[in-house]
Parts: sequence; C-alpha cells; structure tokens
Amino acid sequence: MQALDEAVATIQEMARDERPRERLLRHGSETLSDGELLAVLLRTGRRGLSVLALARQLLEEWGGLTGLPGLQYSDLRRQGVGEAKAASLLAALEIGRRLAREELPQRQLMSRPSSVANYLSLRYRRRDQEVMGAVFLDTRHRLLGERDFFRGTLRRASVEPRAILKEALLRGAAGVLLFHTHPSGDPTPSTEDLLFTRRMAKACDVIGVHLVDHLVLGDGGRWVSLRQRSAW
Repeated sequence: MQALDEAVATIQEMARDERPRERLLRHGSETLSDGELLAVLLRTGRRGLSVLALARQLLEEWGGLTGLPGLQYSDLRRQGVGEAKAASLLAALEIGRRLAREELPQRQLMSRPSSVANYLSLRYRRRDQEVMGAVFLDTRHRLLGERDFFRGTLRRASVEPRAILKEALLRGAAGVLLFHTHPSGDPTPSTEDLLFTRRMAKACDVIGVHLVDHLVLGDGGRWVSLRQRSAW
C-alpha cells in the first residue's frame, strides 16, 4: 500500500521538507536516493505518473545509475519526458562522463584492457547502433583521445584503416586501440571482426604504430579483447 501511495503521489502533495529538492538544499545531495536525485533533474513527472515514479521507472529499465549514460534523447521521449527535461538530464549525464574521463589521463591506467573497457563503457553503454572507433595512446599508454569513425549498421568495408591511421599520426599517437559495440549485447567477435583486425594490424606495422588491442563491447559490462584471444 505504501509503494502504491508513493507511486501516485505528486511532489506537491509531499510535505515541503520531504521533497527531494528541498532535502538536497537543506541536508546535502548525499542524503538523497538515486531515484530522488534523478527526480530533481527531471523536475516534474508526466500525466498519470509522479516524478519520483518516473525516475524509479527509468532506473529500473536501465539497470540503475550505471545504465543511465546509455540514455539517448529518443529513449527519454518514449518515456514521455519533454524536450526541456530531456536536455537537462542528457547534459548532466554528459558532464558526468567528461568529469570521469578528465581524470583518466593522470592515472596512466590505459595499458590494461579492463581499464580501457571501463573507460569506454562510460560513453557507449547500451547503444542501439553499432559504433566503431579508436583510442589513441602515447608511448606510456596514456590517453591522447578517442574518436568515433562510424555509427549505424556497420560494414567493416566502410571503415578504412587509413582514416584511423591518419588520425593517429595527427595526434602523434604511438599506439591505437580499436573498439566497436555489439548492440545485441553479446561481445563475441565475428569472423568479420577478426579479418578487419588483422588488416588493421598490417596497416599499423607499415607506419610503425602499435595496434594495442581491439575490444568488442557488449552489455552488462561484458567485453572481449581480441589480443587476449590471439586474434593476430
């Protein structure tokens, strides 16, 4: 009964001191639950659904806070979230991603596949389109940057090694780490993935750039390293 009452209640019906925004200002953001923090960003619910219930629904559908970085505008619109609220939430998520990425070059942790996979998951979680890109590293495996080279229904022929290597040379990169997502959620590499990786490795050898790895990203934090599988 309590859960039902909470689901249908509106922020206006709550005691003022119990409203998420007021509690945040009075007691600090750390006192709010994940749902309450999300409700503060959303500000209002939609017809028939309070903002707290909407926040909880989003968290349940996307697997909690860790899934929210994968939210896109179309996902929010399907949930009935208006343009202004969607823009505010997406901006907040992007700020969080950039803050997390800002610290990474100082840590020098990019030599381990798990570190790179965790880094990439901040940006590419639960994409409904395949994304192919590359991470560029210096001689000490510190991050120089990354770039997407393709989004959509991927045909490896549409991603040329020379475009990736040109970017590597422009950035002065000593190493390149390829990555792509599998929207199916299964990170098992395909035969096409293996062939493209071998082709890329040969191209890297020609110009003296090290192909560090090729990571296939799935859902739920799953990923596969083609180097660990001795793919080339």
